[in-house]
Amino acid sequence: MPSDLGTPDEEEEPVGAVLARMRRAQRLTGAELAARVGMSQPKISRIERGRGLPEPQDIGILARALGADEDQAQALMGRAERLHDRMTDWRSTLMGYAGQQRTVADWESSATAVRVFEPVLVPGPLQTSGYARAVLQAFQRVAPLTAEEQTEPALLAAVSARLKRQEVLADSSKSFQFILGEAVLKRRTYPQVEILAQINHIREVAARNANVSIAIVPDGAPTGLPLLHGFTIFDDKLVVVDLYNTGLISRSPKDVGSYRRVFDTLAEHATNIEPSLDRYQALYIKSLQAPS
Repeated sequence: MPSDLGTPDEEEEPVGAVLARMRRAQRLTGAELAARVGMSQPKISRIERGRGLPEPQDIGILARALGADEDQAQALMGRAERLHDRMTDWRSTLMGYAGQQRTVADWESSATAVRVFEPVLVPGPLQTSGYARAVLQAFQRVAPLTAEEQTEPALLAAVSARLKRQEVLADSSKSFQFILGEAVLKRRTYPQVEILAQINHIREVAARNANVSIAIVPDGAPTGLPLLHGFTIFDDKLVVVDLYNTGLISRSPKDVGSYRRVFDTLAEHATNIEPSLDRYQALYIKSLQAPS
């Protein structure tokens, strides 16, 4: 690529960095480029900084707007396309927990069908405020966060952003399918009263939203698969895998297809969650009523 566009020959340089150098060579601000192509300035900033996976068509639009010829634009689009063929770390430390919640909220609001599997935790869109706080506080201790992101205000902002995600469940044009492992309902490290509140909330969400289905994979179900980790599939186009310290995303059809097959296998062995909710609710109530 010609040097007057500010683009390097090195294939290893991130696509976003290439576009940023092209923009600076044109003496354009991010806002000016955004106005030129009809994108938001924050979106262009995310692309340039490598936050998330850029859509190849967006890369082509930006490259052409910055003076690249068709061969150059196609080359950059091809590099962006290849990024979709591998799992990518997306939870940047700079994004923070609240920013991460807003990113997931964008994916949820853009999707028509959302499929969620969680083996040991209540999924984010189904959490009460107390449960969300306990979960995020636990991960706050092990995630690679800045000092500011480890403060109480940052935690409260993340909890607020997570709870706001639940608003999308009321959109009847979307479908949400949740599959939980039975371990989700076990006490583990959270107080029994909090688990009871969570059980009631799961009931309410299921009863209030016809577009939301919640099922459970009982302990001992012959799934043929170990319940390794949680994941979410958006419209069979994007899969997000949860890890302790980060999250991985992929838009690769192979990756998404693989996780869809896992989800469908688990769905075959999932059952109505109501009997399990009744059983664990009775167990916790009995435990709380027992003399200490």
